[in-house]
Amino acid sequence: MAKVTPFLMFQDGQAEEAMNFYTSLIENSNITNIVRYGPDEAGEEGTVMQATFTINDQEFMCIDSNIKHEFSFTPSFSIYVMCNTEEEMDRLYNNLVDGGQELMPLDDYGFSKKFGWLNDRFGVSWQLNLPN
Repeated sequence: MAKVTPFLMFQDGQAEEAMNFYTSLIENSNITNIVRYGPDEAGEEGTVMQATFTINDQEFMCIDSNIKHEFSFTPSFSIYVMCNTEEEMDRLYNNLVDGGQELMPLDDYGFSKKFGWLNDRFGVSWQLNLPN
């Protein structure tokens, strides 16, 4: 096995917007490759056929699905982030939850000094942790 890479499937042409948002929030993050649908291809022209990006050097893949599905993201799979400072955690949480949904507001839940869980505006679930 060469490697394992998280794969995110976006609907409604949101893949590029999501990648730009995520890579703008976290250091050592960037979009590494985008292949777009062209004219007369299966997806809407200009949307993401396949892309790769990194979040703090962790590689992800994503697409804009050209098929409408009855499902989307679920909190049972989330991106887990260990934050270094409370300021970093607050900034990430506030940016990610904007337009999204709080699942567990930032708080001390006993297992962590500070923890928060949310779905962002794209429906992707994030857990942010500030260890004790």
